[in-house]
Amino acid sequence: MANAWLHRLALTTAGTTLFLLFVGALVTSKGAGLTVPDWPTTFGHNMFLFPWARMVDGVFYEHSHRLVASGVGFLTLVMAVWLWLKEPRAWLRRLGIAALVLVIVQGIIGGLRVVWLEQDFAIIHAGLAQAFFALMVSMALFTSRAWREAPPGMLFSSLRQGEPAGSTMNTEEMTREAAAAGWTLFQWFCLAATLLIYVQSLLGAVIRHTGTGVVLHVLMALLVTLQIVALVLKALRIGEEAPVFRSLALFLGVLLLLQLGLGTASYAARFLTIGAAWQPGVTVAVTTGHVVTGALMLAVSVVMTLWAFRRLGAGRLPAMDGVVSERVPA
Repeated sequence: MANAWLHRLALTTAGTTLFLLFVGALVTSKGAGLTVPDWPTTFGHNMFLFPWARMVDGVFYEHSHRLVASGVGFLTLVMAVWLWLKEPRAWLRRLGIAALVLVIVQGIIGGLRVVWLEQDFAIIHAGLAQAFFALMVSMALFTSRAWREAPPGMLFSSLRQGEPAGSTMNTEEMTREAAAAGWTLFQWFCLAATLLIYVQSLLGAVIRHTGTGVVLHVLMALLVTLQIVALVLKALRIGEEAPVFRSLALFLGVLLLLQLGLGTASYAARFLTIGAAWQPGVTVAVTTGHVVTGALMLAVSVVMTLWAFRRLGAGRLPAMDGVVSERVPA
């Protein structure tokens, strides 16, 4: 039962972090990023005691962002302490501490952006936000019952490379062979997709805060699209033996189509004359949705990558202690 509640806490933290990304994107889309000129106070008030009556216009969005961020920080602290006291997997305990450090650093960078008015801090802040969300999604997966009870290092027949016809190798022998050979092509596809999506999110942050790098962002979008299409096709091939990959791949494909539409609309809203005729609310919705959808794509790709290494083996990577042999009840 304790493990189930820890998983619920991890899911809540991940969901709250996604909401924080939404609010942060809304702040940027509304141009309210520097509405509150001081930090960690708000117009000289304690952040948590700032009068609600003064939360209007841009102040509402910026101060709400700070409050939600504080909530994410508190949830991360609780999760890190819980993991340290109750979690038997040492690597997961250390990951909880890393998450706590990251959220503290993220808060400081966000505050320094306000105090020092450095544009570079805004880009770093946006990049760390995406990385932290990916980490929270990973924590939710690692604390799930499905992850704990999944058979690790299983090589699917459709991923065997170079196996002679009529081979009678058992699962254990095939797993050892896969580990010796290194990663499978599917694992490489998953990892490449995750890295490309994250780099694309960084380029998007550069555009949002500086207005430059559009051509590179468009070219990277093409590369991400090709990589995800290849990944989806590969995942569908092993769908019969691993339904989780098929489901995640189809979801990622749907998000890609949505993201391409939102990206095109965001470009039009900011750089084309047709966008000037749009209502402000439409522009805000499109640009904010573009950021959130990108975060969801990163999350799905991270989950698919982690499952690929969980189910197909880590190749030459060292095994995470306590994962292979554990059978922890929910």
